[in-house]
Amino acid sequence: MRDDDARYEAVSSRDARFDGEFFFAVVTTGIYCRPSCPAVTPKRVNVRFFVSAAAAQAAGFRACRRCRPDAVPGSAEWNVRADLVGRAMRFIGDGVVDREGVGGLARRLGYSARQVQRQLTAELGAGPVALARARRAHAARVLLQTTDLPVTELAFAAGFASIRQFNDTMREIYAGTPSELRAAAAGRRGRAGAPSRGVGGGSRSAPGGIALRLAYRGPYATAEIFDFLQVRAVPGVEEVRGSHGTRTYRRTLRLTYGSGIAEVDEPTGPRTRKRPPAGLVCPAARGADGGWLECRLRLTDLRDLSTAVQRIRRLFDLDADPYAVAERLGADPALGPLVAARPGLRSPGAADPEELAVRIVLGGPPERAAELVRAYGKPLDAVDGGLTHLFPTPGELTGEEVAEPVRTLCTALADGTVVLDAGADRYAAERALAALPGVGAKAAAYIRMRALGDPDIGDIGDSGEGGPAGERAVAGAWRPWGAYAVHHLWRAGLLPAGELSVGELSGCAGALPGRAEEAGRGREAAPVAVAAPVG
Repeated sequence: MRDDDARYEAVSSRDARFDGEFFFAVVTTGIYCRPSCPAVTPKRVNVRFFVSAAAAQAAGFRACRRCRPDAVPGSAEWNVRADLVGRAMRFIGDGVVDREGVGGLARRLGYSARQVQRQLTAELGAGPVALARARRAHAARVLLQTTDLPVTELAFAAGFASIRQFNDTMREIYAGTPSELRAAAAGRRGRAGAPSRGVGGGSRSAPGGIALRLAYRGPYATAEIFDFLQVRAVPGVEEVRGSHGTRTYRRTLRLTYGSGIAEVDEPTGPRTRKRPPAGLVCPAARGADGGWLECRLRLTDLRDLSTAVQRIRRLFDLDADPYAVAERLGADPALGPLVAARPGLRSPGAADPEELAVRIVLGGPPERAAELVRAYGKPLDAVDGGLTHLFPTPGELTGEEVAEPVRTLCTALADGTVVLDAGADRYAAERALAALPGVGAKAAAYIRMRALGDPDIGDIGDSGEGGPAGERAVAGAWRPWGAYAVHHLWRAGLLPAGELSVGELSGCAGALPGRAEEAGRGREAAPVAVAAPVG
């Protein structure tokens, strides 16, 4: 949504579909908000619009305490885009600027620091430092409001270089000192009768760890994503507890500074924000307007908090835009009924891209990957239920005793021949994977879809193996949401049972209503997503 008048209409109708897609600020109050903020709509003349929260903060606006705009889902645009800005945003979300600085970000992108600064500022109104600063401030607010960690220790855990920088940032963004923010949160919990919460690790820890609400927009097909993860859970690294409707997904995480355990609950009922009274919301915005997943993180080093959150968000595809997906795929006569039957179906990503690549190339049932974990994975200091190990790193799987093609893949990952980090060049990674003996194009496509979180996997032929110029694959009409089309087809049983998917789109085109005629014409179709079901 690029037109400011259209944005103002979304703000006037409190349309939650656009939360995270843009922010608005009110010049008379000095506060910026999400589009669905329940406060009285300001006059148009007093409103300014920003693409990012960091840009609003850089312009001197403070975060609204009522709608908490820093807690909205991320924009799905960064998952779709493969250019410098899209890759940079994925890197920043994964904490690269905090760990390596702007120079490290620029080296990973293959551009100069000056060019990265110029491009981000031109599109987002803020450079990499400001974007990372907004990320740190949000992490600090979460820690202040969910733990009793001392403020000094908390500041460095959130990624701030000094206490003074931490205090100044919190006052500037949230209009309050860290102590005031913590006291306000404690007061709200006290009024609600909720106990104070601690953080996993150390003498101040609570059994549940850091309690978080991971927001998403629009409808969310929770049962389907928990089903998907449950059948693929690798014993020792992952487990799913509870019965259908009340399940908890748990897994170990290997992080930059330490390790952790993440737990995500399957909602037992609708978890949505309180909506404004009827008549204050446009009809198009009514219905499921987003909610959250309850998550708990127990980390050995709190500096990993933001990175751990981002990886769980990618795994559960929480930054997706189901409205855009439904609009595109729902217009297709074959996919329309499937989209209507399963609103909010997500395309699961990966908490660890390299781990997923190994699991896909290894093949077989989850127990096969579990054997690899028991042989080479690092044991946890203390067994936690069914969680016993961290998944082995590629460097630990390069020995002669490791079977091919896993050894070849891990050697390529360890020496940098194949790069699968958050902001990797997806096309380059896919080509490098496909060139490895024993991997091939189909597994590479699936790894690109899940490990690199690419929703646009419909035109694999673009990599140089497609049909003549001007001929479009069946999946071309689904761009840039081909990954979601694959999941809808798989859930509907129109792709081979038990896999996602083995075969090409051309192989199932005749099974799709309305596609038989196209298939009969011999129209070339690109491969969609092919791999063993372990990942």
